[in-house]
Amino acid sequence: QVQLVESGGGLVQAGGSLRLSCAASGRTFSSYDMAWFRQPPGKEREFVAGVTWTVGNTNYAESVKGRFDISRDNAKNMVDLQMNSLKPEDTALYYCAAGRSGSYRPVHRWQYSYWGQGTQVTVSS
Repeated sequence: QVQLVESGGGLVQAGGSLRLSCAASGRTFSSYDMAWFRQPPGKEREFVAGVTWTVGNTNYAESVKGRFDISRDNAKNMVDLQMNSLKPEDTALYYCAAGRSGSYRPVHRWQYSYWGQGTQVTVSS
């Protein structure tokens, strides 16, 4: 069982930066793939960025490549998402997720079993 709590959301102007953090409970955090998903208003939840548990492979949605950076600290049971050059289209509820799919590229919702409650990110133009 893993419990996830997100923090760091807020309101920022376009071009600004935010850092989201996800604190995980559980002694086996290091054996989970971790990811951030987001759900814009009126749209489906979508993959943003992920980091696998094995060698720490990272994956990013095309829309955030070069702007967002995901990192994990297994000693602290934390995974962060640094978001730079934010755009209004990045506005969404951001969720932290944990899973054990066994995939080398877990980018789908069904590959994650545990979810946080979400943190709102709003980017004004």
